[in-house]
Parts: sequence; structure tokens; C-alpha cells
Amino acid sequence: MSSTLFRTKKVEQSILDTEEPEHALKKSLSALDLTVFGVGVIIGTGIFVLTGKVAKENAGPAVSLAFVVAGVVCALAALCYAEFASTVPVAGSAYTFSYASLGELPAWTIGWDLVLEFALGTAVVAVGWSGYIRSLLDNAGWHMPEALSGREGATGFGFDILAAALVLVLTVILVLGMKLSARVTEVVVAIKVTVVLIVIIAGAFFVNSSNYKPFIPKTQTVEAAGNLKAPLIQLMFGWAPSNFGVMGVFTAASVVFFAFIGFDVVATAAEETKNPQRDMPRGILGSLFICTVLYVAVAIVVTGMQHYSKLSVDAPLADAFKAIGHPWYAGVISFGAAVGLTTVCMILLLGQTRVFFAMSRDGLLPRFFSRVHPRFKTPHRPTILLGVVIAILAGFTSLSELAELVNIGTLFAFVVVAIGVIILRRTRPDLHRAFRTPWVPFLPIVSVLATLWLMLNLPAETWLRFVIWMVIGFVVYFLYGRSHSRLGLHEETTVGQVLKRPGRGEE
Repeated sequence: MSSTLFRTKKVEQSILDTEEPEHALKKSLSALDLTVFGVGVIIGTGIFVLTGKVAKENAGPAVSLAFVVAGVVCALAALCYAEFASTVPVAGSAYTFSYASLGELPAWTIGWDLVLEFALGTAVVAVGWSGYIRSLLDNAGWHMPEALSGREGATGFGFDILAAALVLVLTVILVLGMKLSARVTEVVVAIKVTVVLIVIIAGAFFVNSSNYKPFIPKTQTVEAAGNLKAPLIQLMFGWAPSNFGVMGVFTAASVVFFAFIGFDVVATAAEETKNPQRDMPRGILGSLFICTVLYVAVAIVVTGMQHYSKLSVDAPLADAFKAIGHPWYAGVISFGAAVGLTTVCMILLLGQTRVFFAMSRDGLLPRFFSRVHPRFKTPHRPTILLGVVIAILAGFTSLSELAELVNIGTLFAFVVVAIGVIILRRTRPDLHRAFRTPWVPFLPIVSVLATLWLMLNLPAETWLRFVIWMVIGFVVYFLYGRSHSRLGLHEETTVGQVLKRPGRGEE
């Protein structure tokens, strides 16, 4: 039984599957499109909110160093993703990579994990976008009915009509084609990056160097908590992280890391890239580099405009401009955040549909969902299904407590991909690798250790929810996926043909 659970799918077979007319996605993306997708999904509310919050509570002006540390950890994972995406240019990202290196059960596990990660991520972002839009409408004197403003604060029936509508509109765009999605993303990302640059350039004129002193504030120990909301590392070892000081920078890095989540979604579009061997590494690493530079610049500006101890937690950038007498920029920042969340939502939805599509093409989910649209060459069936489900989820549910499941899901994928690179180097050294992760196995091992450290800093209740979702996934696999696996059915057919050959007792 163990041999069937860890059977691997050859890279050559994965690539052949992408050439079946009814299951083939259209190749239309360039390196620029991939970079824009990466920037579009990485830059969200994190750059506008997380920067000030972490500066005030964890690192002071040294929050800029925390972004550098988090960027380096992401870069380690990104190098592993770049090798896999260029070697196995097939939809599914970490799921497909795991199937080629670790085996079917690990692949199912990571695929099931990604489906949850992207679904919750899309719904959470849609609800956040709705909040920004309602705020802008309120400022203009237009007020949404309470019953259509979501579950937060609702006394009776509550449905977030704006969040649901956003998901449905983006679903239609994704069904109509990747190139259209790329064009919409390019326009929105251009607006979003422009807003970020305005903040950086305008804020630079109001920087007071005295606000950087001390750059690394004196260490403050944090009392260890004993409930499920405490980081897992506290419950396991009784160790509590410190705020400020050198260790505070690393504590801050574990928090701001989540502002980088999303570059891995770029890998899900490998099959729809014109020249994946060349363009996937450029898209993944290029988007990560651009976002790291922007994050560090924003961190330096906001801690220079206002002393870190006076920064607000909810809207630090906007409030920093208000504190120096320029409230107009607060509106610009809110507009940039609202526009930016549109692309985050769309690209997360894109990533989920591609993983779902890849799993159905392999038979682990119903094959009905693996047929592409005859005209648009997009996986329209899973896109419509998931779009409707997530729209309902975003409309009816308050998801703030579930948001951290997105984080642990992503980190788990990072670990699997890094291990997969090491294994595939040993099992398939003959494969052509257009991009090679340097210093294997040292770099992937460091990536795994750094990622596990960040995972241990997540609350224990997040781990509990994650384990529950994984258990449900195992049940689904053993009840359906294992018996419908195309790889498993192919092996059974092959064995049957061998047994029926002359000389096997059937002459």
C-alpha cells in the first residue's frame, strides 16, 4: 500500500498531459505578465498597515531590516520554486512539483492545502476590499444598507454584497481568458505601484532623522502565554519571543513575512507561459525583488515621518500624513489599498482554479473539471464553481480568525517545494533544468529551517485548524482520489497487460 501512496508521476508524463486538446491551457503569458501578477498579488494591505504596526510593537525603525530578513527567507523559497516551475512547466505549482518528487499522497496533501489557502485568501481579501469601498462610499455620503454590509457588526441578516460581487466579476474575467486577466492586472498594478511611489516620494520630504533614534530600540521581553492563541513554540518549549533589540527584528520578520505571501501563485501559471524555462524564474524572482525594495522604502519613510512609538496600528501611513498636516494623502492611500486588493483577489482565485484543475486532470478530483473552454481555453468549470462558492463564503462569513490559515498553508508549501528540489536532483539528475537552484542541498535545507521557524511562531489554534483540514483531506483522498487516480489506473492497466502476455500461464 505504501508504494501506491508514494508513487510519483514522471515529469515527461505531466508535460504530455498538457498537450491533450481538451485539457490544454492556452499559452499567452510573458515574463512581464508574470512579474506583474507577482507584484499584483504580493502588494496588498500589508504595505499600508503592517509596516507601522510592526514598527510600533516589535522592531521600531529597524522594521526595514525585518523586511530584508523576510525577503531573504522568501528568496530562498523562490529559488526552489523557480527551478521547479522552469523544469516542470505544468499548472498546479507545489502540487505538481510534489507529484513529480515526493509522490501521490504528499501531492494530494499539498494540493488540498493550497485549495484551502487560496479559497480563504480570496474570501478574506474580498471582504477587506469591501470594507475599503464602503469607507470611500461613506466619505462621499453614500451608505450601504446594514443587511448588505457583511456579518461584522450585523444584528440580523448580513450579507456582504460588495465582496460577493467582486469575486463573481473576477470569475467572469478569468473565464474569458488569461490575456484579459493579465491586461486588467497590468492596469490595476500600475495604479497601485503609482500610489506606493507617491507615498514614498512625498513622505521622503517630511522625514525627520531624529525619529530614527534609536534605530534598534532596547530589548523588551514578552511574557509567555499558555493558551491556544500563543505561538506554538511557546507551548512546546516555554520560549517567548522578545520585542525590539536584535531578536525583535527577527520577531518582526515572522510577522511582516506574511506581507510577501503570493509570489508562489506565479508558479501556478507555468503552463500558460509562452517560454516557461526562461520567464518563470524572471517572473518569480523579479516580482519578489521589486516588492522587497518597495516595502523597505515604505518602512524607512513611515518611521522617519513619525516616531515609531506614536504610529497608529490601524492605518499608520495615512495617520502619519495626517499628523504632519497632509490628510489628503490618507484618501490616496485608501484608494491605492482598495484598488490593490482587486488584483490580490483575482490572482489568488486564479491560483486556486489552476491547482484544482491540475488535480482533476490527474483524476484525484472529478475529471469533469479538467476540460477547458473550447473557445477561451481556460478551466471554466472549476473557475465558475469555486468563484460561486467563494462569493457565498465571502458574503456570509466573518473570516478574520481564519486568515492565518492562509499563512500556514503557504509556509507548508514552501517546505514541500524545498524538499522536492533535493529529492528530484537525486532521482532525476538527467532532467534539463533551465534554472538551477544554487548550492543544493544546502540552500533548500536553510529554506526549510527558516520556514519551519516562521511556522512555529504561528498561534497553536492555527495549527489545530490546519490539522483538522488535513484530516478531512486524507478522508477524501482514501474515499475518492486514490481509487480514481489516473496514475494508479494506468499502473493497474500496465500490470494487467504484462500478466496476460504469452508465457504467463495463459498460452
